Amino acid sequence: MIYTVTWNPALDYILHVDNLTKGKIQRTKKEELYPGGKGINVSLVLSEFGIDNIAIGFLAGFTGREIERLLKEKGCETKFIYTKDGMSRINVKIRDSEETDINTSGPVIAKENIDEMMNTLSNLKEGDFLVLAGSIPATLSSNTYEVILESLALKGVKTVVDAEGELLRKVLPYHPFLIKPNEEELNGLFSVNITKREEVIYYAEKLQELGARNVLVSLGAKGAIFLTEQKEIYQIEAVKGEVRNTVGAGDSMLAGFLAGYIKTGNYQKAFELSVQTGSASAFSDWLPTKELYPQIFI
Repeated sequence: MIYTVTWNPALDYILHVDNLTKGKIQRTKKEELYPGGKGINVSLVLSEFGIDNIAIGFLAGFTGREIERLLKEKGCETKFIYTKDGMSRINVKIRDSEETDINTSGPVIAKENIDEMMNTLSNLKEGDFLVLAGSIPATLSSNTYEVILESLALKGVKTVVDAEGELLRKVLPYHPFLIKPNEEELNGLFSVNITKREEVIYYAEKLQELGARNVLVSLGAKGAIFLTEQKEIYQIEAVKGEVRNTVGAGDSMLAGFLAGYIKTGNYQKAFELSVQTGSASAFSDWLPTKELYPQIFI
């Protein structure tokens, strides 16, 4: 089973407008409402592939209930923990000639909520996958990822971490199965300014030396690079198309990799599917679906 963790889920309220002008009342052309959060995005795309998974995390209030309802409507299995205080976020995303996002804070996560989460994760077993995606809310300890990976280290659970900075660096000694930095995050991790693919490979290898088993580096319009634990290096140029929405493209890429790996057991095929899925997301108004991309979701 694949478990995805979304620490601070949201309702993404997307407003399409013409010529947004500050200080004036304007009407929208179109409105959309989706369940949001990095782990949730992974779960939704995995479900499109027909891959069983369980979305977990923290929810609160009427917005939390709506997030869970929308996920179940999309066929996702859930096991969320509800907090007593606050409500889950509503993030407003304004789509004009540019993207403008207003992200809110989310509920208060109490110690008993964290204990319940750790108890849920303690039930994972050999062969399971755990996807930890995104930053940690301020109410959680900064070593939360480390504690989780350490607790699972001897269980044979394949951990996947999509995080940045010290949050990522500190989990590397626990040998995550897969990490997915982008070029900007590599720059930040090593305080460098990467300009060449050879440099991307060099610093991805450094992450393997620090403990990561497989490293998937997304390069946006320049494609992607993948380093396997067998020291194989794969590179793919970006798929050409009209970019409509970059939110969730990295999460879709991650879901595509996991789907490809579970279906084939082949790293190269998983990598190829990851790039196709991430590109399909970027070319969509939201996340990619089998209805829009039947050639991918087979």
